[in-house]
Amino acid sequence: MRTAAACTRGKRKTLFLDGPRERAGDPPQNSRALIFRIPINRVNWTTSSFLIGTFVLTLTAVPLYLWHFGIDWFHLAVFAVLLAANGFSITLGYHRLFSHMTFRAKLPVRLFTLIFGAAAFENSVLMWASEHRRHHKHVDHEEDPYDITKGFFHAHIGWLLFKLLPQPPFDNVADLKKDPLVMWQHRHIHLLAVMMSFVLPTLAGFLWDGWVGALGGFLIGGVAKVVVLQHGTFLINSACHSIGRQPYSTRCSARDSFFMALFTFGEGYHNYHHEFQHDYRNGVKPWEWDPTKWLIWILSKLGLTSGLRRVPQQTIYSAQTHLRALRRAKR
Repeated sequence: MRTAAACTRGKRKTLFLDGPRERAGDPPQNSRALIFRIPINRVNWTTSSFLIGTFVLTLTAVPLYLWHFGIDWFHLAVFAVLLAANGFSITLGYHRLFSHMTFRAKLPVRLFTLIFGAAAFENSVLMWASEHRRHHKHVDHEEDPYDITKGFFHAHIGWLLFKLLPQPPFDNVADLKKDPLVMWQHRHIHLLAVMMSFVLPTLAGFLWDGWVGALGGFLIGGVAKVVVLQHGTFLINSACHSIGRQPYSTRCSARDSFFMALFTFGEGYHNYHHEFQHDYRNGVKPWEWDPTKWLIWILSKLGLTSGLRRVPQQTIYSAQTHLRALRRAKR
């Protein structure tokens, strides 16, 4: 459970579309490195090209393909199956298993989430968990990688478009560095991502309908799926720190949103998650939409997961009661 200090909101910062501003004591930037007020020397060209390129293809090439060749239910099925496989690998695997260790998992679950999680193009679980643990420790502060106080755009995608200088160290994932499977995925993350996200649906499409099917598999089951999945993750960092309710704590910007939970496999109950990050559930109420917690529970009944960590009901109730009392006192 995070300490209150780690959840306290920092001073608000101003978002500039020209990227991160210089900190006090930093040497002045070379004005020639600025084009249209964008710090060219800070642009992460590989990541930016991929994020912008896949987004543009989804808005242009995918509609053109559908207009020319029509809708094929096979491609929609591939899109849905891979979106679920990749999405649950992020929420169940990257997030709740490896980042927060809210339960234990057998080899088949661990291997599946590492392989299909790579297809989300959200980097290796080692880097993902390191950034996410840093986010929880320094939420709403300068050291938070996707700090919402720098603006919605920064928290959503801006933090990925520009390089962090200096690069933060992997000093908070010593446990994951001891895991041979995690390190294997980290070494081969780019190959795994390309094979599982692009080659697999392209090959499936080719077997279904030749080269036309291969193109559809690449665009719909590959490119469009990656864009939808990534922006679902990004919205947790941005929208769930801007819009929604705070029923458990107001010590940081995290908020609960049923609407966001619908599109993120149950990750939308972010206020609860930030207050009780080591609970395997995000939607703690039985009726709250959290298919990830249901899948973890089902896998536990099959003997594939164990040690599901739950915050005691009394602790949850106390947090809500305390917050209601504080709000009444401010009226």
